[in-house]
Amino acid sequence: MTVPLWVWGATVAGILVLVGIDIWHARSPHEVSFREATLWSVIYIAVALIFGAGVWYFMGAQSGVEYISGWLVEKSLSVDNLFIFAVILAQFAVPKRHQQKVLLWGVIGALVMRAIFILIGAAVINAFSFAFVIFGAFLLYTAYGLIRSHGDEPKDMSDNVAVRLTRKLVTVHEEDTKPGDKHDGQLWRKVGGKLGVTPLFITVAVILSVDLVFALDSIPAIFGITQNAYIVFTANAFALLGLRALYFLLVGLLERLVHLSYGLAFILAFIGVKLVLHWLHVDINPAIPEVPTWLSLAVILVTLTVVTITSLYATRGLPPKKDAETSSSGPDDHDSTGASSDGTASSKEASAEEPADASRRS
Repeated sequence: MTVPLWVWGATVAGILVLVGIDIWHARSPHEVSFREATLWSVIYIAVALIFGAGVWYFMGAQSGVEYISGWLVEKSLSVDNLFIFAVILAQFAVPKRHQQKVLLWGVIGALVMRAIFILIGAAVINAFSFAFVIFGAFLLYTAYGLIRSHGDEPKDMSDNVAVRLTRKLVTVHEEDTKPGDKHDGQLWRKVGGKLGVTPLFITVAVILSVDLVFALDSIPAIFGITQNAYIVFTANAFALLGLRALYFLLVGLLERLVHLSYGLAFILAFIGVKLVLHWLHVDINPAIPEVPTWLSLAVILVTLTVVTITSLYATRGLPPKKDAETSSSGPDDHDSTGASSDGTASSKEASAEEPADASRRS
């Protein structure tokens, strides 16, 4: 189904309004409470589902199922990404009052990257049908990688390529700032008349570099659900928009989702096989069956439900994780730019985070 240009324009405008609300809400540094995170998570999930109902009503049941399936896949992949974000925020010792700002710019960067990859992916699929096989093989490889890396220690992000490039290309001002300081939470500032970036900017750059890798996984996955670029884009956008609030809602539960990577590996492998079967059905032999969209939705729902239940059951004996253990220390322990005085990741925070991440993957 061809989506009119004005619908595209209205949709993008609506998404930009939601992004603007997020920017406005995060304009002043503050620690996000559980109540605030819950409220915003419920709002964004409700908006995504209402939009899905609109897709179902105006574009038909098939498109509605495709949107919900794609949104669920992207949302579940986003939850897995939160584990990496937690490691980055801890290793760079980002104070709680600045964490939502870092995550927000990460979400905005992810939206831009996904939009670019969606355009490229749609063009490639339209030009070369064999791209379905390539995407399918890539998803199967990604699924294998998820299983293989289960239980690995988190990587040290202080030597990330984004860190090296930023320090090589621009000036980094390492001066400490305190809560209430006019420079508190800034990504760039002037010191001695020289404009430069802060260590908080470096943390955002690391988040964006990780977003780029995540986009390479997620776009082929959702193209395995639908080839409608409008549904691909909106499912991605609405899955990402609530990610900032979802982080603060789930931060205490992340270590308990120990089987999530297995569930995601199964979903990605399933979609990879679905893509290959689609190519075989269209280009080789119409007698070869395709996987219907409703079955994809059922597999996604059942898999996510099962791994959530088994994860919570497997970790039922663990004591509740305190928020202080999953975030950086208070503002008195670190500067507000989110790094130690030398601008590198905090080894103390990294060591505090690693056991939690290891327990998740074990």
